[in-house]
Amino acid sequence: MNEVTMTRTYPFPRPALTVDIVLIKEGGDGPEILLIERNHPPFAGHWALPGGFVDENEPLEAAARRELFEETGLEPPELRQLGAFGDPGRDPRGWTVSVAFWTRITEAVTPRAGDDAAAARWWPLDALPPLAFDHADIVRQAKTVAH
Repeated sequence: MNEVTMTRTYPFPRPALTVDIVLIKEGGDGPEILLIERNHPPFAGHWALPGGFVDENEPLEAAARRELFEETGLEPPELRQLGAFGDPGRDPRGWTVSVAFWTRITEAVTPRAGDDAAAARWWPLDALPPLAFDHADIVRQAKTVAH
């Protein structure tokens, strides 16, 4: 009997899957959030949460840790799943669902931009620049759980 390997088992379209990371640092002047400046379209030159596409067969938290390290050089001790964000139009490249993670750190760490990030820096949590994609919505959600 011959087995057939199927790449898709249903005739329905599939979204792309990404992860985004909200990294909050407690500081003397109040909480700060780590953002990257996007180096490529869409939103080149705009600030965004670190993150990116999940590789095939890659666990979600592993993807979040990989993307955070590639774009900022940072490795937080823990990540917690914040939620899924998939409203139509959130990504101009097409139907994309993102699973967001968050964590809070207390030590002073210096990010270094890498991979597709032109820059990486800390911003006051209550004074953020305009953000790419729906990242302002993700940050708002993180504020409700990270209080």
